[in-house]
Amino acid sequence: MQDIFNLSGKVALVTGAGQGLGSVMAQILAAAGASVVCASRTLKKASEVRDSILQKGGSSISLQVDVGQEQSVANMVRQTLEEYGTIDILINNAGINHRELCVNMTEEQWDEVMRVNLKGIFLCSRAVGPTLLKNRQGKVINITSVIGSQALPTRGPYSSSKAAVIQFTKVLALEWAPYNINVNAIGPGYFKGRMNDSLKDAEAILQRIPLGRMAEPEELAGALIFLSSQASDYVTGQTLFVDGGFLCS
Repeated sequence: MQDIFNLSGKVALVTGAGQGLGSVMAQILAAAGASVVCASRTLKKASEVRDSILQKGGSSISLQVDVGQEQSVANMVRQTLEEYGTIDILINNAGINHRELCVNMTEEQWDEVMRVNLKGIFLCSRAVGPTLLKNRQGKVINITSVIGSQALPTRGPYSSSKAAVIQFTKVLALEWAPYNINVNAIGPGYFKGRMNDSLKDAEAILQRIPLGRMAEPEELAGALIFLSSQASDYVTGQTLFVDGGFLCS
């Protein structure tokens, strides 16, 4: 039974791998046997994650990428194929947020969130697509959020972009199903880390989580390995929320 979760021999490309959940996901995939491409806007941070994987005996490279810029994404995919020859798993994780009331938000802030969070997933999926379609197999996992389903004040562009990611996941799942490619999304709830530790409304949020706590980053492993592996071969177009019950409250 454990073999269906084994990622040995697979090549995983993770965007936004330099910090936060992206760095954790890169290391989880490596621990499951995958060769991992750590891509981030900041090469130094991606290289630190790469080095951590290498020190543990895994296979990894680091690349710099701006996921909202077409040529940068094309370079990332080209370099990945030059190093590993293929791509089996794409984790579209890179994302940013601007917290502000919509009436005070600038057009530039809105556009930048959409460029990275939504356009970035489109560009990366489109660039990796030819390899997956040629191989007639693969796993794409788009990282959305509970905020893509449950609105909160000051999260206008973030919430909107993450809701759009859920719909884009369904569209791509339909388009790529004939090629045996599974396209799903993971919707993290509130995880411990840089983005959530200083939330002004942290106490109110905790009261809405039935399990009564924020998640440890490593608790994303089950959903990630499931959707990256053979275990999810008959699952596509779905969003798996890992939220401690937040969306039930």
